[in-house]
Amino acid sequence: MASVTTDRNGLRRIQFVNTDGQRKAIYLGKVPIKTANEIRLKVEALNSAKGSGLSFDNETAGWIAKIGDELASKLAAVGLIPERVPTEYATLGGFLSEYIATRTDVKPNTKRNLIQSRRYLVAFYGEGRDIRSIRQADADRFGFDMKGKYAEATAARVIKHARQFFTAANRAGLVPADPFAKVKAGSMENRDRMFFVTVEATEKLIEAAPDHQWRLLIALSRYGGLRTPSEPLALTWADVDWEKNKVLIRSPKTGNRWLPLFPELRPHLEEAFDRAEAGDVYALTKTRDAGSNFRTTFEKIIYRAGLLPWEKPFQNMRASRETELAADYPLHVVTEWIGNSAPVAAKHYLSVTDADFDRAAKGYSKSDAKSDAVKAHNPTQYRNASTCPDMSMSPQMQVPREFRPPVASLDTYCTTEQIPLTGVEPVF
Repeated sequence: MASVTTDRNGLRRIQFVNTDGQRKAIYLGKVPIKTANEIRLKVEALNSAKGSGLSFDNETAGWIAKIGDELASKLAAVGLIPERVPTEYATLGGFLSEYIATRTDVKPNTKRNLIQSRRYLVAFYGEGRDIRSIRQADADRFGFDMKGKYAEATAARVIKHARQFFTAANRAGLVPADPFAKVKAGSMENRDRMFFVTVEATEKLIEAAPDHQWRLLIALSRYGGLRTPSEPLALTWADVDWEKNKVLIRSPKTGNRWLPLFPELRPHLEEAFDRAEAGDVYALTKTRDAGSNFRTTFEKIIYRAGLLPWEKPFQNMRASRETELAADYPLHVVTEWIGNSAPVAAKHYLSVTDADFDRAAKGYSKSDAKSDAVKAHNPTQYRNASTCPDMSMSPQMQVPREFRPPVASLDTYCTTEQIPLTGVEPVF
């Protein structure tokens, strides 16, 4: 509970105990008792919300957005609300720039996406638009505009970023609520941009590559399934375990993981290793800048190989590798190698190939291959039952002949487990 006290000079203050058990005071100066009591009620609501870990209700959030900077500063000083963003950042462009600048915890590519979403919002509302004037109807109009002009995945990403921006503005006390909270973003999945890069096409690309560095980069992207260019650029020679046939992949996005040294990938790593100069630490040395325009050069290689460029060149090579691996290995193993999750793989990476239709037309499935493998590795389990040893000859396992297990039929698995001896009761 909070209380209002007045000193002999008529100066009022609100006293309350915060969630840590500390007594705090907010000095209001000479204000009417009615105003002081109104602020007291909001202080109680803010303190209660903080103690329970809940967000402010809409009424309280709206009140915070309307109060002056002086009172907001006093509330922030006692920890009831976040520090208010300076007035110059109350414009849409100013706030978004300030917010993105503070996100030092995100990866470079994520920051680039935030900056791109800022461009869409500023282009629609205007750089100097007061962020406090944007309401739910304004957010709806922006959503309709994005979905009408751009691909569903692009619109979904920008709308989700808009929610992120305005949630931060709400926490900063600039807006009473997130106007984008009820705007449906849609799916970020875009199957139209999926393209399977075949092995034949990959070999043409490798042949058309200008040097061994580009051959290795293409192989790492397609046969290793690496995120290009960040993960290939992070690869060092110390990360390649030639004896155990595996490679340590250092991902700035998901952390470290082990990747098998696939037979398709090994010759390109060996070539680069043989050509490496003394003292080289990294496998790729031609350029070390992840922000370089790899796509322009790669598109030239695609044309030189007699192919046509596809929309997401490196992403689709990575997805093609995961699709291939998922046809031969359990998905949890594949995602561990590639460095994503099963839901993400199913939604954004895996695709149906012509080879899948060919196998289906022949009536051959992955389970058939596993069955054949089991038969090949365990031939004794599928031999004639007449070759099974007669365990009744063992002195420890002798049982009356009438209680032996029935004779197995042809190609039936023969177990060595026998029914043990018992007392008077017959064995079932």
